[in-house]
Amino acid sequence: MVVASVWALAGVSILHSQQSKPAEYEVKAAYLYNFGRFVEWPAKVASDKSDSFRICVLGQDPFGRILDEALSGETIDGKHVVAKRITKSSEAVDCRILFISSSEEKRLNDTLMAIDKAGVLTVSDIPEFLQRGGMIQFVLDSNRVRFEINLIAAQNASLTLSSELLKVAKAVRKRS
Repeated sequence: MVVASVWALAGVSILHSQQSKPAEYEVKAAYLYNFGRFVEWPAKVASDKSDSFRICVLGQDPFGRILDEALSGETIDGKHVVAKRITKSSEAVDCRILFISSSEEKRLNDTLMAIDKAGVLTVSDIPEFLQRGGMIQFVLDSNRVRFEINLIAAQNASLTLSSELLKVAKAVRKRS
């Protein structure tokens, strides 16, 4: 009877873990990786001599180990994808994708100006990120993580976003 009870509880917990939804930042980490697969960088960035494709987090890191685990063993354009935490916007020029933490909201304009022509895809969940010049903003829609795109900001940085990426965006801003 005890063995049957243990098996029943184990089955319930396994079933529950299979049915539970991924946490918000697990979804965001997966999106960050996938964004890299659907963006074309300018030749000067694409020919970067680094052997890694860097996805950076500027400011207080809301991902923790989740981002490292999501990127582990992944490649984009033949380069190993790595997570890098940075503390200054000047370090972001070596990144392909930059997630700007909400802790950086007061310095957002300075950050965006610092990497303006560096060919870095900017992503954040800061409110009104797109209106302030960011490229991709995470939004919650009925408790689901979605994203919106500022196509003009991406084009100004010489980035080409795939039509496949634009199709799945909740909204695409095409005017300045």
